[in-house]
Amino acid sequence: MTGIDETFASRPASSAKKPGPADGPPKAGSPVASASGAKVHSDAVAAVMAANHGDPFSVLGPHQAGPGAWEVRAVLPEVQGATLIVGSERIPFERIHPDGFYVARVKSEGRPLYEIETEGWDGARHRRFDPYGFGSSLAQHDVAALREVGSNTVYRLLGAHSAKLDGIEGFRFAVWAPNARRVSVVGDFNDWDGRRHPMRLWRDGGIWELFIPGLKAGGHYKYELRGPDGALLPLKADPVAFAAQKPPETASVLHGLQERTWRDGQWMATRGDKDPRHVPISIYEVHLGSWARVPEEGNRYLTYKELAARLIPYVKEMGFTHIELLPITEFPFDGSWGYQPVSLFAPTSRFGTPEDFSAFVDAAHEAGIGLMLDWVPGHFPLDAHGLGLFDGTHLYEHADPRQGFHQDWGTYIYNFGRSEVATFLAANARFWLEHYHLDGLRVDAVASMLYLDYSRRAGEWIPNQYGGNENLDAINFLRKTNEATYSHAPGTLTVAEESTSWPGVSHPTYTGGLGFGFKWNMGWMHDTLNFIGKESIHRRYHHHDLTFGLLYAFSENFILPISHDEVVHGKGSLLDRMPGDRWQKFANLRAYFGFMWGHPGKKLLFMGCEFGQEREWNHNQSLDWHHLDDPLHKGAKDAVRDLNRLYAATPALHARDTEAAGFQWLVADDQDNSVIAWARKGREPGQVAVVVANFTPVPREGYRIGVPEGGFYREAFNSDAERYGGSNMGNHGGLHAEAVESHGQRHSIVLTLPPLATTIFVREV
Repeated sequence: MTGIDETFASRPASSAKKPGPADGPPKAGSPVASASGAKVHSDAVAAVMAANHGDPFSVLGPHQAGPGAWEVRAVLPEVQGATLIVGSERIPFERIHPDGFYVARVKSEGRPLYEIETEGWDGARHRRFDPYGFGSSLAQHDVAALREVGSNTVYRLLGAHSAKLDGIEGFRFAVWAPNARRVSVVGDFNDWDGRRHPMRLWRDGGIWELFIPGLKAGGHYKYELRGPDGALLPLKADPVAFAAQKPPETASVLHGLQERTWRDGQWMATRGDKDPRHVPISIYEVHLGSWARVPEEGNRYLTYKELAARLIPYVKEMGFTHIELLPITEFPFDGSWGYQPVSLFAPTSRFGTPEDFSAFVDAAHEAGIGLMLDWVPGHFPLDAHGLGLFDGTHLYEHADPRQGFHQDWGTYIYNFGRSEVATFLAANARFWLEHYHLDGLRVDAVASMLYLDYSRRAGEWIPNQYGGNENLDAINFLRKTNEATYSHAPGTLTVAEESTSWPGVSHPTYTGGLGFGFKWNMGWMHDTLNFIGKESIHRRYHHHDLTFGLLYAFSENFILPISHDEVVHGKGSLLDRMPGDRWQKFANLRAYFGFMWGHPGKKLLFMGCEFGQEREWNHNQSLDWHHLDDPLHKGAKDAVRDLNRLYAATPALHARDTEAAGFQWLVADDQDNSVIAWARKGREPGQVAVVVANFTPVPREGYRIGVPEGGFYREAFNSDAERYGGSNMGNHGGLHAEAVESHGQRHSIVLTLPPLATTIFVREV
């Protein structure tokens, strides 16, 4: 790992096109009377000492005082004396303001490179380079790129980066705050004193920047801003911080965009080789803070290192292809589960360091498991240290609450029409996929972004320019973000959590779509959970809940989600939704899993559902792993494991998940018996799987079903198997198709349908 992100040659301040606030430095006043004949104006000194000067480089640092003469000025509060060091020359500073404004004169043909040695009241001496002795590290083309949606300049330019300027190591800071009158870097390295390190402004980009030599990684910092009215704002965390303090502390942490030595070169080199629509994708959705905890140590979280050692082997053994993490971008409130983030570029410190998180990603890739992140570009919380009213104005959010305030969640809504905001968010998407090697983003609450009237009554929203309710700015942002993602990170996935009938969510942008790779099938989830929650005697009246989804199953690239949202807020656990006695609950659960894994669409299952956790999910507690001592819970887990393995090994079950040609109804209308059956087909001839579900507790002998082709149909999965806790009814491992027409097919098989069970038959080629 390198310790310095970047090396720069300092640019003179003039390269910034007259950096400074709109109103410029104070002009009135007279030179301060001093023994050295200082040229600085008294009003400028007073403004700097009051931390109310918007152009500190016009006052501080080296200023030519005549031919071959330079005047060096510095703010040094709480020291009893200071010395200017230029080469071997030592020149005493003169205090010209009682609060600690110092001036010294030195002869030099060019701008001097100097150090300042201070003496504290305790006699301790400290020697350092002066931030105001360095020019700018920015370039005009970098600042302009902050308006290019899809560019990664945001995290290359903004934030706090370890750097070397004119051969001197330190950290360079840059923050977008165009309406602020003054911005300072404050931290534990300057006693959180806004007078010490005020920043320079690039007027045309609204970027404030400063290089502070000598800083080391690990220090804490924030930004202190004065708004356009001169009022001092609450200290703000860095919007592009790469690390943050562990909540409830709120400071950003000096870290930099340090590169590490990755071990996943083969994974990264090949992840774009396959079309994700044609490969098995089975996602295990995880909340890292409650997958497992350590009760004997105060119920503490597992660390990223411990999760790499425990979670990843478990996921691999269970046969899932991906882990989807509930948001781990740093967030202040545990109860938000991460969906109200503040530091979008910082992996949460709850579980360790950014390096620890990188190692977790590496471990997943070494195990052949992809990692996805729940990403939240739709809204952000009102916490005082966050993005809201960042520079004293509605910078990131809309000013009008009809556009900028989310009533349901009590959060701000991003102003997607502002190019800098859209660029900030799109760059964040690239950051996680490129810098941290993540393999996909599940984009949260897309419906709330697409509709201007989302969860609003008449009069509470503003129509677009055409009078409609479509959020044209958000649509444009999503399209550009997806284009940038797939262009710069091939092989990754973007997935929309979108619950409406918006057309073309997972269609390419060049066809008018939003450009997502996949969309959650929320309709399928609601309908099928409604069906499976009914007592079996009533299911005949809700048979359409099983079949309706096939009317639109191939209109998008769908993922079938049983997510955390289905096991919270009083809904109970997935097992608890199942009717009947305890045996029937587990039978229904296993049958539902078989139905889901046999259905067209990629799969997603929230943690704990796989073993039938009995209580509703609680983010403050570990999953109930002791359940696995019970054969029924273990049987449910083993059934999911075997379904994942079968799904991955059987092209008929995954290769055409998104294509109508890969699906064929066999039995769709037997609502009286609550039996449903279909065939799945692969991309090669003869690749056929038949899925049959019996959603009543009545076994059915001699049930004939037509099949697309002759041959032997191996019983590859039976949710009623004894090893899963079932009654062990079945078809003796499989059976040959007969040349007897049925259900419009030339061949058929005669089955025993176990009670409350799904069976999957794979044609042997």
